[in-house]
Amino acid sequence: MEQLAQLGAGIAIGFGAVGAGLGIGFATKGLMDAVSRQPEVAGKAFGFFLLGAALSEACALYAFVIAFLLLNK
Repeated sequence: MEQLAQLGAGIAIGFGAVGAGLGIGFATKGLMDAVSRQPEVAGKAFGFFLLGAALSEACALYAFVIAFLLLNK
């Protein structure tokens, strides 16, 4: 059972990291598209970028917590 918990922890961290990477990548792409089309909205767009990046990182942190809980079972 311990090996299955370790496998589950590895899968949780893997998907969490991939999801966070994709989320931040899409957020950065959106920011670059917005700023390249309308440079005057750079400040406002950056605030939305930070919000998107923070929500994406929250998913990675949830995956880390799940993996940590699985390893301590």
